[in-house]
Parts: sequence; C-alpha cells; structure tokens
Amino acid sequence: MDALLLARLQFALTSVFHFFFVPLTLGLSLFVAIMETAWVRTGNEMYKRLAKFWGHIFLINFAVGVVTGIVMEFQFGLNWSEYSRFVGDIFGVPLAIEALLAFFLESVFLGIWIFGWERISKKLHAATIWIVAIASNLSALWILVANSFMQHPVGYRLAEDGSRAEMVDFWALLFNPHVWVQFPHVISGGMTTAAFLVMAISIYHIMKNQGDIEPFRKSLKYGAVYGFLGTVLVTLAGHTQMQDLLKRQPMKVAAAEALWETENPASFSLFTIGNEEELRDVFSIRVPGLLSFLAFNSFEGEVKGIKDLQAEYEETYGPGNYIPPIAISYWSFRLMVGAGTLMLVTAGLALFYVLRNRYDFPQWSTKLIFWSFLLPYLGNSAGWILAEMGRQPWIVFGLLRTEEAVSPASVVSSGELMFSMTVFVLIYALLTLVDIYLIRKYAAAGLHAESTEGRN
Repeated sequence: MDALLLARLQFALTSVFHFFFVPLTLGLSLFVAIMETAWVRTGNEMYKRLAKFWGHIFLINFAVGVVTGIVMEFQFGLNWSEYSRFVGDIFGVPLAIEALLAFFLESVFLGIWIFGWERISKKLHAATIWIVAIASNLSALWILVANSFMQHPVGYRLAEDGSRAEMVDFWALLFNPHVWVQFPHVISGGMTTAAFLVMAISIYHIMKNQGDIEPFRKSLKYGAVYGFLGTVLVTLAGHTQMQDLLKRQPMKVAAAEALWETENPASFSLFTIGNEEELRDVFSIRVPGLLSFLAFNSFEGEVKGIKDLQAEYEETYGPGNYIPPIAISYWSFRLMVGAGTLMLVTAGLALFYVLRNRYDFPQWSTKLIFWSFLLPYLGNSAGWILAEMGRQPWIVFGLLRTEEAVSPASVVSSGELMFSMTVFVLIYALLTLVDIYLIRKYAAAGLHAESTEGRN
C-alpha cells in the first residue's frame, strides 16, 4: 500500500471517529442551555435536574471529542506536508482563530458552569452554558471556514512561482458562499443528533416505568420538538447546499446521482447499478424530472453529466481523470438521505404523541424511537464522506490535487503510516468504547445518579 492511500485512510478514519462526537457536542450544548433557561424562567426544579443530567452526558462526550480532535491537526504537518506548505498561510488562520477564540471561550465557561452551581446567580449560571453552546457552534463555524476553502477556494492569490497560495482577503474567506450553506447543515445535524439521543434515553426510562418518570416525559416532549425542528432544518439546508454544489462542484452532484449523460429535464436515481469503467448503467430505476426539480425548483433544467463534465475539466485543468469514486458518492448520498427521511418520520411520530400528552406508545414505535438515535450518526458520517470523496481528485478544488498534497515518501514512509494508523485506530476504538460505556451507564442510572451526586 502506497503512502498516499495510507495517509488518506488514516485521515478518513480519524475524521470519522472525531465526527462521532462533534454533532452531539453542538446539539446537546444548546439543549442543556434550553433546559437551564426553562429552570430560570419557571423556577421548576425539574428543569434544573434535567439540565444537570443532560449536562453530564454532554461533558462525557465533550471530553472524548476533544481528545480525538487533537490528532487531526498534527496530520496536516506530518502526513500532508505538501498541503500545509501550499495552503498553510490560508488554512491555518481559521484553525488558529477556532483554537484561540471559540475553544478558549468554550473551555473557560464550561469550567464556570461545572463548578458554579449554587455559587453564582441562576441567571449568570445560565448565561455561562449559553456561552458554551454559542462558542461550541462558533468553533464549528471556523472549522467549516477552513474546509470551505478546500471546497471553494476564495480570497487568495498564487505566489509568483506558483509554489503556494497566499491570503489576500480574509473577509472573502469568512464570507465564502460555501460556508453559509454548509454551516446551517452541520448545526441542524447537531440538533438532530442530540434530539434523538434525548428521545432514546427518555423513552427508555418511560417504558422502564421505575422511579420519577415525569422529568423524562418532559425531556421526551422537548426532544421531539427539537428533533423535528432539527430534521426539517437539516433537510432544507441540504437542499440549499445541493443547489449551491451544482454551481461550484457539479461533478459531485453528477457522481452522487450516477448521471453519466447531461439531461434536461434530469432524472433522479432511486436505484442504480453502474459500470464505472464504461460510464454507463447496468440497471437503473429513475424518476423523470425529479433531479431538475431538486436542483432548480422546476421540473425543467439542465444538469450536466459525468462525461461532459470530464471533458470540460480536461479543457480547464489539463489531461487527467476528474471523476470521483462514483459508487462511494452515490451510496453515501443515499445513506444520508435515507437516514434523514427516517428521522423526519420518527420525530413526527414522537411529536404526534407527546403534543397530546400521550405516552402509551405501541411497542413497535417505542423500539423505533429508541434505536433511531443511530440514524444521525449514519447520516452525519455519510454526509461527510460525500463532501470529501465527491471532491476528488482535488484536496483544494481546482488548485491542488490530493496526490500532490501528501508528504514525500522520503519524509514519511508507508511503514510509519501503517504503524501510526494502526495505533490511532486502536486508541480511537478504545475511546469510543469508553464514551459509549460512560454515557450508557450514566443514562441508565437516570436522575437518581444526578441527585446522588448533588447530595455529595
């Protein structure tokens, strides 16, 4: 296995592991802030107990997420030194701001929130968790500013010798159009991740029917509203993002649809088995005009196919293969959309019951709501795989190919990459198991664990 493939595998594995924790941090911080705000406004101690309970789960996830994120940044200088050399002046700026501003705020005020119970006023204490929630999501914003430069590079110029890209307009980087279609998609994805975990744990305790279950009924109601809102927002944001991709990365859309030929109106693939070497269908079921509707809000509109886009890219960038892995792009898109559709149905079902104060769920719906906490993780991971794999062969679209960005074999050997990847996978797998164990143990204990800690 060559260094390029191993470097890509290592970054893919560590990224997916890290992104298991990020959306829950984003969404659950907001949910805890909502619970504590309800306590401040109503004076009902039940909301305080819920804020502490969900806050403990947030802390467990946050701690493991921070550890898994640190490794990723080191890889830019070690495994991807040519990438760092070429765009480090640009890519490093939002990452530095994220660490020095957003993460600093998040960490400091999280400490105040943890140790400030009963030591500062209720309103001031609630303000600290809101700052944590805002800072967490600002952290995501700066990461997406960096990633969006890779998707749609702006605000730069090439050095006279063409050896690297240099920033000339920071504000263009910040207001990159790609950021502002990607950011809402990620934030709403975090909302759904948190909401479905809240619903799963809540319905577990409701069905268990032991001890004080009224707080979990309230949690389920808030979680269902939060989840339904998040799922609707993630669908709308995804729709907007797809329309933006047609302008900036049409090959990604064509690969996600296995659309070989340019069509007007363009059909949407329900199921396709394709021959990637010959760029043709082996078997396909398509809905006429639906892709045009999704792309242009009209049943007419031209969507360019893979063959025409390949020819255009060869004219623009020179000879080469500009087609991303089609099977990966196609199925990751369908996993993402399928997970989103199931989440919308599940959140709608839960909302139908709880808004009527009914908690007599049929057994099949109880199992559906409980196990649906896995759906956001599937959707989030599939979405990022599509975002990154669908951009190939570019690491920075139109500027730098992935094969040109990896560290030379003389600097980092295949053996070293294989060793480090194996170690990282083992450590990350252990951290994931620890995270699952701790969350499961604390969640199963319910509010009894929180009240016991409070007395201690």
